[in-house]
Amino acid sequence: MAGATVINHPLVQHKLTHMRMKETSTQGFRRLLREISVLLTYEVTRDLPITSIGIETPLQPMDAPIIEGKKLVFASVLRAGNGLLEGMLELVPAARVAHIGLYRDPETLKPVEYYFKAPEDLSERLVVVVDPMLATANSAIAAVQRLKDRGATNLRFLCLLAAPEGVAKFESAHPDVPIFTAAIDEKLNDHGYIMPGLGDAGDRMYGTK
Repeated sequence: MAGATVINHPLVQHKLTHMRMKETSTQGFRRLLREISVLLTYEVTRDLPITSIGIETPLQPMDAPIIEGKKLVFASVLRAGNGLLEGMLELVPAARVAHIGLYRDPETLKPVEYYFKAPEDLSERLVVVVDPMLATANSAIAAVQRLKDRGATNLRFLCLLAAPEGVAKFESAHPDVPIFTAAIDEKLNDHGYIMPGLGDAGDRMYGTK
């Protein structure tokens, strides 16, 4: 799909397959999610702007590359987004973090906000919104809009799995926000779950139902 980048690195696809397996334990699922999030972060930050600074190596001075501008913001859509966040912060420990608390109303499938906390200077930073599943896209659309309302202008959305319906709806609402995902699955079922999917990411991560 035009606005979505599928990260098809062999390690990403291998770990995703193990996450899909219903027999994978809570501990195993959590470990795999942390590992795959590092690989996904590597791809979503691939084109960050670079500048150079003068440094001293043990042997001689040189001009060396360094990321230009202010540090990133990772915006986690609670609660499942925190599973991706852990691995992302291992790779970029200096990143700022925003939290957006949303839950999906089981009847309407619409998002309901219960918490929001973000850095003040979002307009000056790249904001990567993270949520493992892009299903109906209602929560993702609401989260991105909330961040835009707070001044964010440079955003990307990172997820583990996406449904074609969710990708299309998200692109319609936020055509300026690129999507990065490990896979686009077949469809949504009648309950708004991605098929074949991997179940509820939050429940599998935390051992809840």
